[in-house]
Amino acid sequence: MNIEQAKAIAIADILAKLELKPTRENETDATYYSPFRNEKTPSFHLNKIENVWFDHGEGEGGNAFQLVISILKYGGYSHQATDALRWIKNTNLDPLQITPRDRVKGKKSNWKLIDTRRLENVALLQYLVARGIDVEIAPKYLKEIYVQNVVTNTKIFAVGFQNEDGGYELRNKFFKSCVSPKTISFIRSDKPKPDGVMLFEGFMDFLTYATIHEGKLEHDVIVLNSVACVDHAIRYIKNYGYKYAYTWMDNDKAGMKANQRLAEFIASEPGLKLKVNNHLYNGFKDLNECHMHSSNLPPLELR
Repeated sequence: MNIEQAKAIAIADILAKLELKPTRENETDATYYSPFRNEKTPSFHLNKIENVWFDHGEGEGGNAFQLVISILKYGGYSHQATDALRWIKNTNLDPLQITPRDRVKGKKSNWKLIDTRRLENVALLQYLVARGIDVEIAPKYLKEIYVQNVVTNTKIFAVGFQNEDGGYELRNKFFKSCVSPKTISFIRSDKPKPDGVMLFEGFMDFLTYATIHEGKLEHDVIVLNSVACVDHAIRYIKNYGYKYAYTWMDNDKAGMKANQRLAEFIASEPGLKLKVNNHLYNGFKDLNECHMHSSNLPPLELR
């Protein structure tokens, strides 16, 4: 097993191996007593949709592999990557055969919006810097979001990217989720009638593009926020009169499938040509990862 496979292990299975059971649970979230210490009030939150965790007592979180490293660290054991992989092998844990999101596809987010503010939080700005995003450009498109889990009452703050139906994509260093409803985000070009539209899979890739081009947008922008929203994007493109559609999907099966769906639509749309840009970041998961590498920024575990 390698590190990428280890990240795909269900965190709930790891906790079960430690004989930890959720104190609260529904289809998307669960709360546990921390695996790192004895405590009277459960403070360990699991997002089963994204298969990520956050321990409020330690202020740490991440994916399944990071959890194993933290378990070893707080247990006083050697906690290098090889140690974590050995621990996983010895406990007979297997990667999920489907992604966590697929397991609860279509379920409504448990995160309720509490407050939105101008993006000024230092920790969130530092997170964006670590992703290679220009913090002078980011506040134009992002807000500082405060949310509460309606099941566990957990409160979290994150950067929020709003979609066309009023929902938000949420990110911070340890957390990745959304506030329902989930759909695309549409951003107008600096030009009044552009001849092209750019389609990004996620908002970090869009912000990466904006950073590279110093905030200038010559084309309209659609951020899918999920490859499941491709058909929503098509409704914005159909019969609008664009000449070009530029795509910036992830270099994986889901991204390839999204490009194929767009190609099928564009083949039936007169005068519209598809420009797939994956070759520009070949060898990397997405545009942001490529940009981080080019900027000599260390990789982040939770993206």
